[in-house]
Amino acid sequence: MNDAKTWQNTEINMVKSGLVLLFVYLVACTTVFSQTAKEVFSNSETQILYLGVDFTKAKIIGEHANEFDIRSKDYPGLNDLIVAEPKKYELKLSFHKSFIDHDLGEVAVRNSKINAEDIISSNTADFHRLQSSDIETLVSGFDFGDKKGVGLLLVVEAFSKMEKATAVWVTLVDMKYKKVLMTERMQGRASGVGLRNSMAGSIKNILDEIEKTKYQQWKEKFNALSQK
Repeated sequence: MNDAKTWQNTEINMVKSGLVLLFVYLVACTTVFSQTAKEVFSNSETQILYLGVDFTKAKIIGEHANEFDIRSKDYPGLNDLIVAEPKKYELKLSFHKSFIDHDLGEVAVRNSKINAEDIISSNTADFHRLQSSDIETLVSGFDFGDKKGVGLLLVVEAFSKMEKATAVWVTLVDMKYKKVLMTERMQGRASGVGLRNSMAGSIKNILDEIEKTKYQQWKEKFNALSQK
């Protein structure tokens, strides 16, 4: 009988120890996430991988271009343009980093699978329809492979010809855990001829705003959060 009780007590202690270890692990993971977000805005040497512009949630409002051309030409053309002209689309300057590498492979695959018939919209409300939870769901569906560290993703919500603007969710993710570290909706003023160039002008406008004001605001925000 004593042996049975001893074994039972041992099992209970093992379960308790396991639960304690699990709790410590979950707390540690949470700490890693918050520290990573803070680190992005406090260390110029923090590595960021630029993942490209995701259009899987995008609506093109008031534009009469061919939706199949938008999917096959404008979307990949815009992604190619941003990495081909780094002096114009200054990701490093915007995010105060010494170096930002890029890998557009997953975004290219995702964008190529968009149902072209869902791209064009005549509903002006589509310009303001996404929430941060939609971005979290989108990120959870990414295939990051064995990538680790921080990824930078630009998620287009909509382009509006009437508004002459593009709405973009600027998003930082922990690629290992598919965790959104930060996402914020920004609007960029469209400029240029044609859809691709108009959206490119918007993204240039957004990157300029990040460099001038937003980066510092995000830095102060995450520093404050880490001290609570």
